[in-house]
Amino acid sequence: MLARQNTIVNTMAVNGEGVMATGSDNGSLWFWDWESGHSFQQSQTTAQPGSLDSEAGMCALSYDVTGTRLVTCGADKTVKMWKQDENATP
Repeated sequence: MLARQNTIVNTMAVNGEGVMATGSDNGSLWFWDWESGHSFQQSQTTAQPGSLDSEAGMCALSYDVTGTRLVTCGADKTVKMWKQDENATP
């Protein structure tokens, strides 16, 4: 399943609905259906202005209490909140 992400996966989290999120060295964020292994959403973060491109990587991620938003911590010292695409189908 994670081989499709084609980069080093640094962090992952799974919410109560079985949605797994993975964050990687190159700043890619993928959402997966935990049971089937299907990737249904992908996103790419960018490094903060003034940071190197190599600092776009994700170091940590976790779902909030509701399990609908994802909080990520990047190598560029940023904290970002992400939300699933409501139109994506697992």
